[in-house]
Amino acid sequence: MAFGASLLLSHPLLADTFDRNIEAESQVVTQHKTTIKGDRVSYSATTGTQPVWNEEGSAVATLFYTYYQRTDIKNQNERPLLISFNGGPGSASVWMHVAYTGPRILRIDDEGYPVQPYGVETNPYSVLDVADIVFVNPVNTGYSRVLEDKDGKLPSKDKQKEMFFGVNADIQYLAEWINTFVTRYNRWRSPKYLIGESYGTTRVSGLALELQNAQWMYLNGVVLVSPTDIGIKREGPVEAANRLPYFAATAWHHNKLAPEFQAMELEAFLPQVEEFTLNKLIPALAKGAFISQDEKTQIIAQMARYSGLNEKVIEQSNLDVSEAFFWKELLRNEGKTLGRLDSRYLGIDEKEVGDRPDYWAELTSWLHSFTPAINYYLREELNYKTDVKYNMFGPVHPWDRSDDKTGPNLRQAMAQNPYLNVMIQSGYYDGATNYFDAKYSMWQLDPSGKMKDRLSFKGYRSGHMMYLRREDLQKSNEDLRQFILNTLPESGEAARYPR
Repeated sequence: MAFGASLLLSHPLLADTFDRNIEAESQVVTQHKTTIKGDRVSYSATTGTQPVWNEEGSAVATLFYTYYQRTDIKNQNERPLLISFNGGPGSASVWMHVAYTGPRILRIDDEGYPVQPYGVETNPYSVLDVADIVFVNPVNTGYSRVLEDKDGKLPSKDKQKEMFFGVNADIQYLAEWINTFVTRYNRWRSPKYLIGESYGTTRVSGLALELQNAQWMYLNGVVLVSPTDIGIKREGPVEAANRLPYFAATAWHHNKLAPEFQAMELEAFLPQVEEFTLNKLIPALAKGAFISQDEKTQIIAQMARYSGLNEKVIEQSNLDVSEAFFWKELLRNEGKTLGRLDSRYLGIDEKEVGDRPDYWAELTSWLHSFTPAINYYLREELNYKTDVKYNMFGPVHPWDRSDDKTGPNLRQAMAQNPYLNVMIQSGYYDGATNYFDAKYSMWQLDPSGKMKDRLSFKGYRSGHMMYLRREDLQKSNEDLRQFILNTLPESGEAARYPR
């Protein structure tokens, strides 16, 4: 048997079939119909790979993408194009693809927990009715991969990092890739939007200016879902204080607050916590060891009332309670821990003592349902077949985070382009990129305030991926839909600032 297998593998034609490589260029097109907001929609799904070229014009990587285009409308030139990225860095586009904006979403319960049998179902709230969508997987995510050179060799790890794996390298090669995509699919006349989640918000914030300055491509909107700091520093007292509104939201969800707060709607309760954070807690933390004992006692008492934590642990933390400790502490007496990215999810640790959870309950739950869904969907419904592994999270580290000016660059892109608007979407129970940090970044994005009418914030009663909760899937898609429709200029409306 071994000899027979050896002969089989030595055959020059058959041997190639055992290579586990993705094609640099590929395309599969399928036709579909769905129902969105009660209306029938016909669309095509193009799934494939498109190369990344270096300055010499050689293909150095290939990016896997899925492109949805509505086919039952007459004028494609006026139809918006939404370009979607997830984050990590190192995360595939799977999350927003099959859970948020795409026409098919994974089967989960109404709160976002996995159910069997795994699979996908119709997304009745998808924004495909108002915009075509392309989901892009950066290098080493999904089926995207670095390519071998003409000698069959991959670039060194250092060279790969230089080309792909850093804040600015990522933005530069993706801008080039978008230019090629827009050209190939004749979308230069379309209004264009970028949407990014988590680290994807760093990516799209930087892309807004890179597309303008290096590709001469101007956008109508950028959507930041659960944003990172986008290069806007939040350190010291600000970083510590900004956690409190998230703590308060989570404690409210788990019914750990006084009856007077629990009786309030969350959206009515949080503004008073935010006001306390800005006007009392940040100044108190700034005073450090020289705060008066009376003021410190009052601050600790109010923090405890808003967070659901014991006054003593707040005092022992010097008013600076870490997120990890909060996830371990809030439900410690019940033997449960909280999820990091979505604190509605509960975990069970080996020991109740300690200052951080053993694992992230929400992430294991999500991988439980997302991984089978995307592998089934791409292969069996979109007919894209390969033996290459779909990387939910790919090898992209160490990531070069130096010289991150993505937030200031987004502000510059807005200043240069009067059409450009920005919307932020955040879940109140997200402990990784908390909603109040997102608000803070929005406030600091344009310190002059001259463009604040083009900045907006939307909050949801869920976590990092707010769209997993059915009610927020509908609400977040509708917010996105209205953002797109409201930022399309009237016919003949010029992109200029009035005198």
